[in-house]
Amino acid sequence: MGLEPLPETHDALRSIGAYSEHDLVGDLTRAARLVEKVVPTCVGLSVSLVHEGLTFTMVSSSPQIATLDGVQYAVGGPCVDAVDDDVTLAGGQQAAGLLGEERWAAFARVSAAYGILSTLSMPIHTDGKVTGGVNIYSSAPDAFAGHHEALAAIMGAWAPGAVRDADLEFSTRNAARQAPQHIEDRAVLDQAAGVLMAERGVDEDTARGVLAQAAGRAGIPEIEVARAVILPLESRTDA
Repeated sequence: MGLEPLPETHDALRSIGAYSEHDLVGDLTRAARLVEKVVPTCVGLSVSLVHEGLTFTMVSSSPQIATLDGVQYAVGGPCVDAVDDDVTLAGGQQAAGLLGEERWAAFARVSAAYGILSTLSMPIHTDGKVTGGVNIYSSAPDAFAGHHEALAAIMGAWAPGAVRDADLEFSTRNAARQAPQHIEDRAVLDQAAGVLMAERGVDEDTARGVLAQAAGRAGIPEIEVARAVILPLESRTDA
């Protein structure tokens, strides 16, 4: 099954496309197909635009890729560092570096639980400045070895410029974030906030703000990020 846009991504690109001459959904889908030709084991990719606060996600079968983005924004991960430091970061469970990095330990544990064995995170440049980032996820270890330049060329040629140039009066996928309505959700959010307090050394209010911001950037409900953040804890409890 090929990579397809999440419903939120499809709707967002259609809305933006009303102000652009580009077929943003078609352009991103074609770029995803090219990525799949280079890396057949690719199970998802996302493109984030820094200043617009937008993330567009393509997945093969599961929306968990968007959740992984949210986890990175919450507890740290290669996609954040790739944009902040203007570097390409790649690795897998059998590669030295990325998923073995202590600073990304929480992200690595969630990735493993979701069956992601290698990742590639790259900055997107416009006029010499970093304006976005690309995250690509694979179900195979070290899937991106030798393919960095080809993948960068494919994703760098996609239409983020058309998105930026559109006259946006556009509410981002933050609308996907919904306040928890159930006691169970509140308990999960409390537990996730506790994890972030320990991971980041911050107070509860700051931890909850991190959760909300991470969910907004990934375009998913806070509860989904929270569940992913505590997933490694539940795995250890069940073991």
